[in-house]
Amino acid sequence: MIVATRHARDNLTHVELTWVEKRIENWIRFGTHAQEQTVDRRLRILSYRPGTVFAFVRWAANDFGTIISRIDIVRAVASGEAYQTLPFVRPGGDILLKVESWPRVERVLQAIDAIQRLNIEPELVSPDHWRHIHNRITAGHAPRAYTLDQHRAFLLRKRTEP
Repeated sequence: MIVATRHARDNLTHVELTWVEKRIENWIRFGTHAQEQTVDRRLRILSYRPGTVFAFVRWAANDFGTIISRIDIVRAVASGEAYQTLPFVRPGGDILLKVESWPRVERVLQAIDAIQRLNIEPELVSPDHWRHIHNRITAGHAPRAYTLDQHRAFLLRKRTEP
């Protein structure tokens, strides 16, 4: 896409959000964007600074029903940093969680809601917790809840890192 090429030289991660009612619905569940560009009434591009964590939800359907339900929790990467590719995300990112199928996506959305009920912004949660949720859901187990104590310990660890 021409728009993505134009952004290739900056240090931001760009996410294309398409919205075609009852066909393609891509949205951001959480994450603070640095820039927003409206291309047309169906397409917006949100851009994230390196290190920003965001949740990208994709849903699509055809005449026969849902064909994809997916949520990815991604950390935007800096230029030159290793990354994984992801549709609609340029150049890509550090994928902390990847879940497909609506029942699993719903479990992740419930985990996000529980974190927000603790008055914690989900983008500030330990990346290890998102990996934990990914692994537990993939294995068919319920993930453990994120706690205020875990969050405080993560913030303290983060302060002591070089």
